[in-house]
Amino acid sequence: MANKQVTVATIKEMKQKGEPITMITAYDVAMSRNVNEAGVDMILVGDSLGNVILGYNSTVPVTMDEMIHHTKAVMRGNSTALVVGDMPFMSYQASIVDAMYNAARFLKETGCTAVKLEGGSEVVPLVERLTQAGIPVCAHIGLTPQSVNQLGGFKVQGKDIAAAQKMIDDAKALEAAGAFACVLECVPAALAAKVTSELKTMAIGAGNGCDGQVLVCNDLLGVSTGFCAKFVKKYANLHDTTVEAVKEYIADVKARTFPAPEHTFKIDDAVLEKLY
Repeated sequence: MANKQVTVATIKEMKQKGEPITMITAYDVAMSRNVNEAGVDMILVGDSLGNVILGYNSTVPVTMDEMIHHTKAVMRGNSTALVVGDMPFMSYQASIVDAMYNAARFLKETGCTAVKLEGGSEVVPLVERLTQAGIPVCAHIGLTPQSVNQLGGFKVQGKDIAAAQKMIDDAKALEAAGAFACVLECVPAALAAKVTSELKTMAIGAGNGCDGQVLVCNDLLGVSTGFCAKFVKKYANLHDTTVEAVKEYIADVKARTFPAPEHTFKIDDAVLEKLY
């Protein structure tokens, strides 16, 4: 269990020692407290909150204000984990000036340590500027959800020679630009292991040859039913637990067995007698 603040230096040290790094995507204060108590190394406040929390069909509609709002909540519950704020769609693609301003908002308004942004060689100049300004950057290559329309859907990336070579080249360029870590999403395990030789990698659907793993808290806890990605392992089934608990509550209310005497407050009979 983590007992001291995890920093960028800590993550680099873990990479050198070969100690696997744990990262969980969380969106609120309650989950932040829970995963901190469990001892997670890093928390990503992902723009996946668009799908998971806000009910959007993709991450594209998520705004900077929504990301700031949820990152603040996570920081209120955080004690030791390194928290990364996810730069939402079009908060950094238009210009370096916009990107610098929005990235600074994360650190200034929420107190988180780093930002994450998607892309390879095309974002290298931005990564350089951000790191030069003292803003740690976690990169993200492979399946990049903000570009899902261009990619033609959610599918494994880097399967042909050109795409695989670009991923390796991008990883080298991002490392040289100063990114302290990189999320690899939906990448063949052997390719991800090769990329890991170039920089610190966090896998989500990229095998166990990476430096660490990422899962969305709602996925690993089994909060919802429906589609479940191949790379997800459900460590609990909170959906069924929640539904059954609410059913019991409804039944108790209908039967007037809740609230029971132990759940209520008393008033002196003498007071009641004087009321009219």
